[in-house]
Amino acid sequence: MAEPLLIMRHGQAEPGFPDPDRRLSRKGEKEARRMGRWLAKRKDLDVARLRLVASPYVRAQQTAALVADALADRSGSEPDIDTLELITPDDSPQVVIDWLLGEDDDCPLILVSHMPLVAALTGMLIEGRNDAGIGFSTAAIAELHADVRAAGCSRLVGLMTPSQLK
Repeated sequence: MAEPLLIMRHGQAEPGFPDPDRRLSRKGEKEARRMGRWLAKRKDLDVARLRLVASPYVRAQQTAALVADALADRSGSEPDIDTLELITPDDSPQVVIDWLLGEDDDCPLILVSHMPLVAALTGMLIEGRNDAGIGFSTAAIAELHADVRAAGCSRLVGLMTPSQLK
């Protein structure tokens, strides 16, 4: 079985233009920190081996950095953040799945991205359909388990939102 795949939507962002440059709001920063602390406290997740991958958009990079900070508190070293150009809001979930299939699945992976991609990707991985995704509040994390990270092969283990951790 592959290690867990965590799909995270970035924290709440400020309005603005151009879209790639939008920054997290104060609420979004709090949401990302809260989710990072939750991940860091999990005993069932090997945070020392966690691979953190984020969209190049500013709000996703900020979210990933805040999560990495929280994980560093537990593991003693801050994970690197890899930037992946193909996980922006309107990218194809099938392209992301093709990328996942080419990656090693021997470590837990968290993708920090955007709606509508996170919903469509989750739907493709679980149901094999991009119109069957789940709703993601800002900074929500869906956890998927699978033998292989391919369309229709994953099982949704949980969905955690910042409001559940208050």
